[in-house]
Order: sequence, then C-alpha cells, then structure tokens
Amino acid sequence: MTTSSPEQEEGRAQTPPPVQGHPQRWLILGVISLAQLTVVLDNTVLNVAIPSLTDELGAANSDIQWMINAYSLVQSGLLLTAGSAADRYGRKKMLAAGLALFGLGSLAAGLADTTGQLIAARAGMGVGGALLLTTTLAVVMQIFAPEEHAKAIGIWSAVSALGFASGPLIGGFMLDHFWWGAIFLINLPVVALGLVAVVALVPESHNRQGDRPDLLGAVLSTIGMAALVYAIISGPEHGWTSGRVLATAAVAVGVLALFAYWESRIPYPMLDLAFFRNRQFTGAVAGLVLITFGMGGALFLLTQHLQFVLGYGPLEAGLRTAPLALTVVLLNFSGVAAKWLARLGTPVAVLLSMVLMSAGLVAIATLTGEGYAGTLLGLLLIGVGCALGNPAMAHAIMSAIPPAKAGVGAGINGTLAEFGNGLGVAVLGAVLNSRFAALAPVTAASLPAALASAQGEAERERVIDAFSAGLESSQLVGAVAVLLGGVVAAVLLRRAEKDGAGAGA
Repeated sequence: MTTSSPEQEEGRAQTPPPVQGHPQRWLILGVISLAQLTVVLDNTVLNVAIPSLTDELGAANSDIQWMINAYSLVQSGLLLTAGSAADRYGRKKMLAAGLALFGLGSLAAGLADTTGQLIAARAGMGVGGALLLTTTLAVVMQIFAPEEHAKAIGIWSAVSALGFASGPLIGGFMLDHFWWGAIFLINLPVVALGLVAVVALVPESHNRQGDRPDLLGAVLSTIGMAALVYAIISGPEHGWTSGRVLATAAVAVGVLALFAYWESRIPYPMLDLAFFRNRQFTGAVAGLVLITFGMGGALFLLTQHLQFVLGYGPLEAGLRTAPLALTVVLLNFSGVAAKWLARLGTPVAVLLSMVLMSAGLVAIATLTGEGYAGTLLGLLLIGVGCALGNPAMAHAIMSAIPPAKAGVGAGINGTLAEFGNGLGVAVLGAVLNSRFAALAPVTAASLPAALASAQGEAERERVIDAFSAGLESSQLVGAVAVLLGGVVAAVLLRRAEKDGAGAGA
C-alpha cells in the first residue's frame, strides 16, 4: 500500500486536467481565436490599401513592398524565439505581451503620417503577432483535454483560414467607408477585450525544467528565418538569379546551418533537433509545408486569374475565393473534420486531405475555361482538404513534442506554415512567369504590361491565352507536389504509429 499511494497521489494530481480540461476552455478559445484572427488578417488586409497609401503618403513601390513585408518578415523570423520565450517565461505572460505589442503597433500604424512610421509600426505589429501565434496554440494544448485537441486545433486552424481569405474583403469594406488608418485601428477593441480575458481567464503555464535561455540560438534563428523568407518573397520580383536574392539566400542557408550546429552542441537548445528523428514529427512537417505550399500558391495565382483573365475587381475576386475559407470554417467549427480525423486516423486523413487538395488544383487548372463553376469546384475541394489536413498535421506536430515545449512546437508549426506559403507563391509564380514569357506574343514583365503592349484584340486574346496556360502549368505543378507530399507524410505517420504500437506491446 505504501508503494502505490504516491503513484496514486501523482496520478490524482495529473489526471483531472487532461480528462476535464479547463472549465472555461471554450470561452478562452473564442477570445484567443479572435485575437489570432486580427494577426492573420493583417497579413493580407494592407494589400487593398495600396492605392490609398500611394496617394496620401506619397509611397513609392519600394515603400509599399516594405510596408507589406516588414510585418511578415519580423513575424516569421521571431516565431521560434517567441515560442521558446513563452515556454520559459510563461505562456500567459507572453500572450498578454503579444496582445499589448500588437495593439500599440496597430495604434501607431493607424496614426502614421509617413511611410517610415508605418513600416516601423508594421514591424512592431510583427513582434506582437509572433508572440500571439505561438502562445495561442500552446494555450489550446494546455487548456483542452487530449480527446478534445483535434476539435480545438481544428477551430484554431479554421480561424487562420478565415483571416487569410477575409483580409481583402474587410480591408475593402473599411476603405469604402473610412480612411486607410481604420484598417489598423479596428484591432484596438479586439486587443482590449483579449487583454482583459487573458488576465481573467487564461491559466499560467511554463517549462518548469528551468532551461537556460538560448540567446545565440534565438538570434541565429531570427536572422536565418527572416533572410529565408525575404529571399522567397523577393525572388519573383527581382529574379531568382539576381545578386540580392542569391546573397540573401546564402545568408539564410549559412545562418540556419550555424543555428542547427549550435543547437546540436548545447545542453539546453531552443530547438531540440532530436524532434526530427521522430517519424510522426517529420511526417507532419512534410505535410504541413506541402499543404500550405498548395493553398498559398493556389490562392495567389487564382486571385490573378479572377482579376486579369475573368475581369473581376479586387472585392469581387475576394468574394469568389471565399468558398475555400467558408468550407474550412464550416467543417472545423461544426466538428465534422475532427470526427473524420478520429474515424480515419491521422495517416489516412492526411493522405485524403492531400488527394483532395491536389484534385482541387487540377480542377482549377483544367476547368477555369468553363468559367467560375470549375474554379468553385476546385476551391471546395481544396477547402475540404485543408479542413481535414491542417488540424491533423498541427495536432501531430504538437503531440510529438513534450508539453513543456508546447511554445516551441507552436513556433515550428507557424514557421513551417509561413515557409510553405511563401514557397508556394514563389515556385508556382515562377512556373507561371516562365510559361507566360515563353508563350506571350509580346515581351513584358507582367500581364497588364503585356496587354498594354498588345496590338489589336487578336493579340490581346493571345496574351490572355498565354497567361492562362501559365496558370494551368503552375497549378498542375502544385498538384503533383501536394500529392507527393501527402504520400510521404502518410507513410511516415503510419510508420510512427506502428513504432508506437510496437513499443507499447
């Protein structure tokens, strides 16, 4: 009896949270999802304000580029560091700090008088956004019981999809009724509500092992990831063989290699490289990169097709891409995707999601000539695939990492999503541009420039046909990549399950 009593006491102390979860977990999820929505929205909401910024602030093209990229570069570069800080110093503290920094950055952006002020404010918002994206997922893993993780992560993932797709719509609406600064000031009520809710509701948690801070690792990961994302963003505009892109890519590779070496040598690494020896982790990583590759690249190209080829305006094009996000939201908020995941198992669910996404890309590539109906079919297929695949792979990544490292796990998830999205835009955009350049009857850097140079209606039709052919080729390349990624991820996840079953036998 004396030997079992401590075990019983330990089990009694550890069992209730996993079984019951936090009593106000759904309310907490709603509040942090709203905060997360504003972070994701600000990745795309600024795009529709470019004409206004050009007129009112006298912004040059280079200024516009930095206004957009300052946010994503800082955010993606800091995700791993933010996750590590949340684990060490407390996820509740970092969530509150992220909300405060994001709110201050939004206020500064809304009141900016110059392009320099706006760029600096957007960078500050990126710091807050990095803290929010990592801590929200880590808190979800903390407050929900394991059997509810799939549904909770599904809702968390659906909010990201909703924000990604609705940014241009909300931005367009605000600009129709208010001045451009309002697209940032609408974040302030959400931030205020989030801060109150975090202080009152969210329980504190952190890594109690007392790991020493990995300051050099934080610096190296931030520089390396920011350089990598910048190279991917700059490639389509400046050319993949330009000195700027090659130099930035070389810096990224060198610094990230140094980061990996440093993390393998120190006793308390920020990123434990042993994670990558876990088949469940590597399978989910492969799948996540490919699913964001396909979704990000597809939406980037599809928006161009809707506007340049079918002639829709920005708001109309945004409305016609909305079915993808609405499908993700419907299937995840209703719990249908979580039920499918539980019934199919992670390997089959991931494979099915990639097959559906690949079929959606093929539909967009081959049926766009039929009008919007073919595009709608493709969007719905991609939406179902994302609804099933994104939560499955986020759950697999977080489950493969010790709870004490939940913040780092969320940072890895966010970093890979940013990387996959940027890579999809860059690679599929490069395929489109090369195909278009080979087939277009006039030499031009873009479709609008080619149309302006075209002589007569027949040549304009040939320019549009060349652009459509480039879109078809790029979507098919994306379809093949997504399908192969699904097979690789499913095989690795299945082997991980077998290894786990064998170890438990």
